[in-house]
Amino acid sequence: MAMTITLNGQAHPLEAEMSIRSLLESLDLAGKPVVVELNEAPVFPADHDRLQVTDGDRVEIVVLAAGG
Repeated sequence: MAMTITLNGQAHPLEAEMSIRSLLESLDLAGKPVVVELNEAPVFPADHDRLQVTDGDRVEIVVLAAGG
């Protein structure tokens, strides 16, 4: 069943519910330093496998980058 989430303020289609970890993998962000919010609540890395993204959810992902 196709669904749509809001990802960083933009509509983003999903084919099915998935975990935060699966979403990060689909965006090529797995293993990278990121901060994730799901419906305005912070998501700790330990919860990436447990929490599911479903139709209508709002997800914000910020990639941390070091610079000098």
